[in-house]
Amino acid sequence: MSKWAVSGVDRRSVFKAGGVGALAVAFGSTGQPTAVGAGETSLRFNDNGKFKIVQFNDTQDGHRIDRRTIELMERVLDSEKPDLVVLVGDLINGDPNTELEAKQALNNIVQPMERRGVPWAVTFGNHDEDSTPKTGFAEPDMLEFFRGYPNNVNELGPEGVTGTGNMNLLINDSRGAAPAFNVWLLDSGRYAPEQIAGQDFEGYPDWDWLRGDQINWYLDTSAALEERFGFRVPSLMFHHICLWEHRFMWFASVDGRTEADHARAVKKHGITGERNEDECPGPFNSGMFSAIQHRGDVKGVFVGHDHINTYQGDYYGVLLGYGPGTGFGTYGLGGEGNHRLRGARVFNLNDTGKDVTVETHNVFAADYGIDLSDTDQSMDPLPMPEGR
Repeated sequence: MSKWAVSGVDRRSVFKAGGVGALAVAFGSTGQPTAVGAGETSLRFNDNGKFKIVQFNDTQDGHRIDRRTIELMERVLDSEKPDLVVLVGDLINGDPNTELEAKQALNNIVQPMERRGVPWAVTFGNHDEDSTPKTGFAEPDMLEFFRGYPNNVNELGPEGVTGTGNMNLLINDSRGAAPAFNVWLLDSGRYAPEQIAGQDFEGYPDWDWLRGDQINWYLDTSAALEERFGFRVPSLMFHHICLWEHRFMWFASVDGRTEADHARAVKKHGITGERNEDECPGPFNSGMFSAIQHRGDVKGVFVGHDHINTYQGDYYGVLLGYGPGTGFGTYGLGGEGNHRLRGARVFNLNDTGKDVTVETHNVFAADYGIDLSDTDQSMDPLPMPEGR
């Protein structure tokens, strides 16, 4: 378990001076604030200053989904009772052959939250458009489909910025007076283009990466938040494909890959959890970590993508980590223990009025007694809501 705090400015005195008053403040995809009446629903810390986020990632199945994926999601939701769920990419795979099957695949993974009335948001991964050539149903269509559900809190995202649905989501303090925390959701893309400047990517990782305009959007929006509220709003960032810094942290090195390097990294960065496959970033280091260091508001970056990595650590003041793969229908550890690391990541936020602390840990299917046998347990699609 890890804990960090954002301290310094007393937010309550800032808000009083700023005259926010009894209005809740919500931000759309452009980062520009709009006042919302105090009686309207918005995400907020409870009266005890608590807020809980659950991360699911790599559910990655078709319209016929392994029943244990749904069981795991439901068991986590019922035991943790989160205030927000974030689905961090690779929501579905390439199995759907029609638009209906694609919608059924998406509907499967949102029903656990919808049935419980839990707010939820998604960001996309590299596999979400694998079925698009067959179905014609692309990520912008998926985002619109999601936004039709009562408990979805996604925005369309800023125009002219790479990716689908880049956004920030503010969480108000317990009084609903002004934000205490922020969540960034970024689309880290799919795969590298075939060529750039006449050169292919043979020998390099061929996944995608966060682009410069996305980083500029983050920097601009972060600065706008600070100007509006008078302090840097503490936050978590979620995107599917890892940063190069996730790889660097495990060995506390760019080039070293020895057990001694990792032992040094554990001591230096406080690493906990498992690493069972090489990290899979894109071919370029996007510079997002440098931008985060520059702004100083993002205190943790959490990803999926590499299903059997579950670790976290403190990399120069920023918590970097993985959520374990949630879906039973995609690759795992292999062998008899193939499903051992199916799970979710939990974030417990505590707002003191002057700072926010975050404790984070993983929960696993085994914790709930879910069947881990390596068998296909696919089921028919869950019922679609009327009109979907």
